[in-house]
Amino acid sequence: MTPQHIAVVDDESAITELLARYLAGHGFRTTQLQSGRALMDTMASDPPELVLLDLGLPGEDGFAIARQLREHWQCGLVIITGRGDSVDKVVGLEVGADDYVTKPFDLRELVARIKAVLRRVAPAKTPDAAANQPATLPAQAGGERECLAFEGWRLDLSARRLTDAQGAEVVLTAGEFDLLQTFAQHPGRVLSRDFLLSQTRGREAGPFDRTIDVQVGRLRKKLEPQAETPQIIKSVRSAGYLFTPTVSSTGRDAYTPP
Repeated sequence: MTPQHIAVVDDESAITELLARYLAGHGFRTTQLQSGRALMDTMASDPPELVLLDLGLPGEDGFAIARQLREHWQCGLVIITGRGDSVDKVVGLEVGADDYVTKPFDLRELVARIKAVLRRVAPAKTPDAAANQPATLPAQAGGERECLAFEGWRLDLSARRLTDAQGAEVVLTAGEFDLLQTFAQHPGRVLSRDFLLSQTRGREAGPFDRTIDVQVGRLRKKLEPQAETPQIIKSVRSAGYLFTPTVSSTGRDAYTPP
């Protein structure tokens, strides 16, 4: 099996070297980078499955780099930074990070978080994707891909891709894809934040984790004609969120919300 590639981006070489050695010990291939420009060159020539990005690169806007990654590439993105303010964390998640880790961090915890993100990203990128698919989403007979369709959108569960009515792909982060898949598999039901967290992040979810609200906001901007007045993902006061469309699934009858 080809080692998964991780780009480590930090202007402090001591940190990139430490992370590279530790990640190599866990079977990863790493590329050490010190700038956003070097990262973009690597994305074009040898794109990694995941990027570890420090926000504090001298003379560069880490959030802008994260946003550029999300606009042009599909990969895991974990921000590693000394900025522990909750506002920075929310902004990081809004621009597309799959996780946000503050310095100093425990290396074992960081690797666990990296693996968690890669489990969500890997099915669309690795030849061993079938082994990583959830047990609840078996492949369809005859090689037919399982997809969920709603309101002109098509969510390919095998390739982890979202396409619009014209067939154009809309890039989702790993977290956004997991959240949309959960919504589409439970149409017409009010889903609490705790349920959504348990389905999308499992044991990673903390008791005060509000990332679901951030990701819902991002999904609305990508799915809704008018995100300010959402019709696909509706808020239910004091209860959670409701996914309203009729959803049809490959190999299954269409489900119509009550």
